[in-house]
Amino acid sequence: MSEDLFTPLELRETRVPNRVMVSPMCQYSCEDRDGLATDWHLVHLGSRAAGGAGIVMTEAAAVESRGRISPQDLGIWSDEHGAALAPVAEFIKGQGSVPAIQLAHAGRKASKSRPWDGSAPLHPDDGGWETVAPSAEPWPYDDGATATAEMTQADIEDVIDSFGAAAERAREAGFEIAEVHAAHGYLLHEFLSPVTNHREDDYGGSFEDRTRIVREATAAVREVWPDGKPVFVRISATDWLPDRDSWTVEQSVQLADDLSTVGADLIDVSAGGLHPEQELPSAGPNYQVPYAQRIREENDGEVAVGAVGGITSPEQADAVVRNDRADLAILGREHLRDPYFTLHAAETLDRPEDAEPPLQYRRGF
Repeated sequence: MSEDLFTPLELRETRVPNRVMVSPMCQYSCEDRDGLATDWHLVHLGSRAAGGAGIVMTEAAAVESRGRISPQDLGIWSDEHGAALAPVAEFIKGQGSVPAIQLAHAGRKASKSRPWDGSAPLHPDDGGWETVAPSAEPWPYDDGATATAEMTQADIEDVIDSFGAAAERAREAGFEIAEVHAAHGYLLHEFLSPVTNHREDDYGGSFEDRTRIVREATAAVREVWPDGKPVFVRISATDWLPDRDSWTVEQSVQLADDLSTVGADLIDVSAGGLHPEQELPSAGPNYQVPYAQRIREENDGEVAVGAVGGITSPEQADAVVRNDRADLAILGREHLRDPYFTLHAAETLDRPEDAEPPLQYRRGF
């Protein structure tokens, strides 16, 4: 038990100053800027960097326009998007944190209004668009979803290329970690699960074929990402659908091993999000941490693992690392409540020398 929350994490040639990461959290705040980052993103992410988190990761940044969840989602499908994000990455790095970006495609869960506008399907006449998925099955909304087209081979190749191109833009913008989003029922997760993937070609059917697009997208990102900087992949460890053939923790263990061979350095382990009939366990403290722990143990430390889900206190986060349950404690909602979580954790754990506030803030700590 030699490592703790304030032990630096070495991934390739990148040194993360502590084991706290700000989880990707959609802000739906691009307004009418067509996916371009705004002052909101700079302040939102920058304040968490000033708060001492070792890694500050953006929300899901769509690699294609049609890959946005809502019209107000962040994007990185053009050079203009990368330029808008560059000041965010620069500020995060200037605070001593590692700037990270999540690359994503929403698949059949795209073309929705924002949560505070109801998360309702948006049809083309309402500013929405046709969604794409491995199979022509829309998300099962009660009030009717937008049309969903089954992706062709050319569509799949375009998406893989889009992940690579987005990674190039992120690299040029100054980000030091790229994460491939293959969780929460979005496009890559839709390929992984037999619940949503009914293809009979090289991208459906067997475990190897259903996981192919995730391996290829990860390899495309790794190919353009600097050798000394890490690539993460976020997965849903389980669909939480025990009543049918679905994605399981056992398959996640195997996928983690496969992803490490194509260049993934850390598996960011979440769960669920694929289908509204999922059987969500009690969302108590650390409720998803056992998934990360199992993947870490069964892969013998060959790939690092991040844990998320119900981590809200310094003691919890520290114990996740100290007890070898994960290499990284990933906090989402707690960072919304407390942008300075890591600074407060240093005080609570009597480690003030390991997370110093900015000079401008020191009289407050």
